[in-house]
Amino acid sequence: MSEKFTPITLDELPLRPELVGEEPYGAPQLDVPVCLNVNENPYPPSDAVREQMGKAIAESARTVNRYPDREAIELRTALATYLGFGLGTDNIWAANGSNEVMTHLLQAFGGPGRTVLGFSPTYSMYPEYARNTLTNYVAVPRSEDFRIEADAVLAAVEEHRADIILITTPNNPTGTTTPVSVIDEICTRLAEVRPDCIVVVDEAYQEFTEFPEDSALALLPRHQHLVVSRTMSKAFAYAGGRLGYLAATPAIVDACRIVRLPYHLSGASQAIALVALANSREMLHRVDALREQCQLLQQWLREQGYDVVPSQANFCLFGRFEDRHEVWQKLLDRGVLIRETGPDGFLRVSAGTPREIKAFREALTAIAPTITKETR
Repeated sequence: MSEKFTPITLDELPLRPELVGEEPYGAPQLDVPVCLNVNENPYPPSDAVREQMGKAIAESARTVNRYPDREAIELRTALATYLGFGLGTDNIWAANGSNEVMTHLLQAFGGPGRTVLGFSPTYSMYPEYARNTLTNYVAVPRSEDFRIEADAVLAAVEEHRADIILITTPNNPTGTTTPVSVIDEICTRLAEVRPDCIVVVDEAYQEFTEFPEDSALALLPRHQHLVVSRTMSKAFAYAGGRLGYLAATPAIVDACRIVRLPYHLSGASQAIALVALANSREMLHRVDALREQCQLLQQWLREQGYDVVPSQANFCLFGRFEDRHEVWQKLLDRGVLIRETGPDGFLRVSAGTPREIKAFREALTAIAPTITKETR
């Protein structure tokens, strides 16, 4: 007879101290009729684009026995062309989602004895990037309207001696933006008082803004320590493809090349992403509709008496609820999944198809008499 196997628990493993008691990150992935919780573009590629992707995969399989281009030159060139702003291949770095892009940046410029500064509430993965790279993470609060100002940023940098700053615009989960003029001022003043500080502007939702061309990318020629991070997961309807990228001076790209794992982007990933970029107009053609829908959704929520944070992304925060988890669960019971995240009392809902938004509105209307709003 074989010996009975009794598995040990996570608590019994010799984890790094900072990992003890932690749980894996992740929004719920549930099989429900309406998923409005992770800010995806709800419209899949067309049959024609999917056919091109299939052919690209088949072609890449011809050389699957060989390693892919570890520098992803063709892909980086296509990304530079998509972004414009005079960028070239050497200005672009690509990775397995913006998560890996951020990890590369913190591996290169963070680490023991260094501090990364964020502005809460913001993307909940930032502390985990810092933890995993042994970088100290500090978050200072945004203003009451969830924005940031140059004076507050500079004061926080001085107080915490930050080595890296994370500015998210539009910010997740609030959807609020930071004007390019403010980013320019921050970078200019930092050059005088903290010249080695790296400024990372996370523009994951930039394509959804009212003026997507009003980007921090325009500042790259003036600020050598500025990085602009983007993703194809959101507006590009490419969340399953896992492709994130950054734009910066070539030296910062070289720093990422030092810390990346060899062949971190598979041949298949590069092949499909190239198809998506070649069809960028079609992949992005629903963005205007999603932007408009999100604005209409915010208006409707206000008309129903909810507090809504003005958002320039494809999602918005609404509340305030005495027990937001109860509201989240009641919506889920009706087949509508949104996100329990952000400031206390708020929930976040993503823009979806007209059918999905109709289902959300009907579900929220149905449970409204049972909701207790927070009194302020």
